[in-house]
Order: sequence, then C-alpha cells, then structure tokens
Amino acid sequence: MPVLEIDGAIPAPMASRLPSVPLTLRVMAGECVLIDARSSLQAREFVDLCCGLLPLRSGHIRFLGRDWAQTPQELASALRGHVGCVHGAESWINFLPADTNILLPRLYHTRRPEAVLRAMANDLAISFGLPGLPMTRPDALGAADLVRAACVRAFLGEPRLLLFDHPEIERIVDLVPALLNASMAAFDNQAASIWIMRSDALWNDRFFPATMRFRLAERGLVPARAPT
Repeated sequence: MPVLEIDGAIPAPMASRLPSVPLTLRVMAGECVLIDARSSLQAREFVDLCCGLLPLRSGHIRFLGRDWAQTPQELASALRGHVGCVHGAESWINFLPADTNILLPRLYHTRRPEAVLRAMANDLAISFGLPGLPMTRPDALGAADLVRAACVRAFLGEPRLLLFDHPEIERIVDLVPALLNASMAAFDNQAASIWIMRSDALWNDRFFPATMRFRLAERGLVPARAPT
C-alpha cells in the first residue's frame, strides 16, 4: 500500500494556484522523492495538497490508503499527526517556549509519556545541530535554529510521511546529511519522504538518494532524470 497516492488530482477552481492539470504521484514506504518547484506558493500549496487541505475538482489523494476527501474530520486530524512537515510558513506560538511548541502536537496524537517524548526530542535536537531541546521562546531563536527546531517537531513520534519545503534547508550545510540520516531511520518504520526544492543545490547533487525526481510546472508533475 502506498504511503501517499495522488491520483489524477486537480485542485478546485480558485482554491489553488497549482497547475489545473491532473497531478499523479505514488510514494511507497522507503522512497525519497525530490521535486523541483521554483514557485514558493505552488510548493506550499503542494504540501497542503498532500495533507488533504485543498479541495479537489476531481481525482483523489490517499494517505495510508484513506482518501482525504472521504475521511471524517476527527480521523483526518489524527492521520495528519503522522505527517511531519518542515516548511517556510512554520507556525510557532511565541508566548510558549519552543520545547512546548515541539511537544504539544505529539502529546495530542500519542499516549507516550511526556518524559519519553522529551528525551526523544532532545536526542533529535542534538542530531540536527542544536545543543539540546530549545527552551527559549521561538522568537528568541535564530533563523537557522528555528529550522532545526522545526525538524525536531517533524520527526518526533513516528511520522509515516515527511514533507520538506523550506528554502533554508539547502543553505544550512550540516542539516541535509542529518535529515537524510533521520529519514533512513524513519524508513525502517515504513515512512516515505518528499523534498521540495527551490534552487539547484540539491537538485544538481547526483549523490542525493532520490528514488524519483519531478519538476512541478504548468504541465503538472513532470518526471525528470538525475544529473550525471
């Protein structure tokens, strides 16, 4: 069963600026998809599409075998708890410390004790280049550390789908190898990942372990070859 299946999906009119053509993508556990999307708006809306947050004119989007459009709201919310996102429109509650921001979504979607989640989050924080789980308010963190904190939040728990859409990821030199290492561990738990890039940095890296490559443009998702 695919982790994510986009089956001829066309967003509803006026709901999106994605191309008005059928989008098709099938991602299995253990696969890493690289998508070149130069439009920041289209990239962000593609993430929303994967999460079932955009109404469709036609087609289907299924996550773990369930059609987002036919899934009751409460169950859909629980399913989104298995999607880890790192994107440029990160939402932080600035009157709460960063560690609470990171832990709250997981505490809502799991029965694991907070102490266990906190220990896991601390280990992830260190692996992504932070000295530990950040305790200050999000607005007190630098831009790069906020991205690292977002990565902790995305991987905490047992995500089945990882969506990376943040322009800073490619600019933080040590972060991509750390994300790939964490992704490999997630793949052991039947996860898949989609990386949406807006520059040539990773796209031109022939060693990047993408199992599929696409360009998101007016013709939709167009398969592409790895550089040689």
